[in-house]
Amino acid sequence: MSAIIKKILLVLLVLGAAGTAAWWLMPQKIAPENRYVTAQLERGSITQIVSANGTLNPVKLVNVGSQVSGLVKKLHANFNDHVKAGQILLELDPALNKAQLQQSTANVSNAKASLELALANEMRMHTLYAQEYVSRQELDQAVQALKSAQAQLAVAEAQAERDRTNLEYTIIRSPVSGVVVSRAVDVGQTVAASFQTPTMFTIAQDLSKMQIDSSYAEADIGNIHEGQPANFRVDAFPERNFKGVVSQVRLNPTTQQNVVTYDVVVAVDNSDQVLMPGMTAYVSIIVAQRKEALLMPNAALRFRPSEIKSGAGKSRGGGKPKADGKEGHNKEGRGKDKGSADAARTGTVYVLEKGQLKPIQITLGITDNRFTEVLGGELKEGNAVIVEDSQPPAKASSSPPGMRLF
Repeated sequence: MSAIIKKILLVLLVLGAAGTAAWWLMPQKIAPENRYVTAQLERGSITQIVSANGTLNPVKLVNVGSQVSGLVKKLHANFNDHVKAGQILLELDPALNKAQLQQSTANVSNAKASLELALANEMRMHTLYAQEYVSRQELDQAVQALKSAQAQLAVAEAQAERDRTNLEYTIIRSPVSGVVVSRAVDVGQTVAASFQTPTMFTIAQDLSKMQIDSSYAEADIGNIHEGQPANFRVDAFPERNFKGVVSQVRLNPTTQQNVVTYDVVVAVDNSDQVLMPGMTAYVSIIVAQRKEALLMPNAALRFRPSEIKSGAGKSRGGGKPKADGKEGHNKEGRGKDKGSADAARTGTVYVLEKGQLKPIQITLGITDNRFTEVLGGELKEGNAVIVEDSQPPAKASSSPPGMRLF
């Protein structure tokens, strides 16, 4: 008897477990009001921005180089030094240039002596020609020799002036007043200026006025104009928000891997001089603002009934939402239509009406990536739109049909 009782108890236990499992696996019907998460449309302010990274640079950055070659003999400026226009920054060894100048000066003296001789001969030939002691040809030769001597003197003087100027170029002076932000040479280094002018110093003329050089994609450039306000942050001061103004949208495009971008320059006031050249700036340009706009969460634009996602074609409540592919036009939006900048953007959202899902098409305005402005449609302030399904459909590959997911 004990064995039979044990078998009966085991059967009852198995049947109880199977019944419990069947109850849990049965589809649980939830009222639409409790199944869908909704949000109400409210009025408020919204700001649309476009963002990009850029680099802080001085408005005027002057590269100081050398027109002559030589050995660096003395340095008179270093990093972060404030310099005035005309101040000596560096001296090159002038020995070779001095020797060239001495040679040119000697050539000038030689040319002057030749000119004096040619002048005396020309005067003598004129006197002899008047007395008919020399021919006209000999007089012309004397005149030509005088002109040649004059030309040779001019050449020698020009060469001497060139060598004198090169000697002056061995002293490098600052062309502007500003701050030395870079020094590329040191004492004892040889500067070669044969093929191109070497840069020895970089001077920022005024660090109280700076600019951000940033690149924006062609999809955003249509909304950017001169005079628009901009906000930016830098890693050095993560909790501080800096302000600027768009000063220029450059027409020269840059194409990399079939992506077209345009340079946008943002003017920055750096009166306290906490911003430094070369800092990475995270720029946000304000392209549109609205006050008292009808706002809707972007999650409502992303919502799609599970039946449409699974291809059923009908909502559980019996409604017929559009499943003809038009939901592809339902965009979160960035303040533009890629096909036409002036075309009105539309989207489809869902509301509950008498326990059934009802699709509503609306006209969209600007967005801040959290909320979108509603410009037209049947929705009004206070209407509730569906933003989430609390009971998403189960995947056939991972759960049996009808399983309730938690």
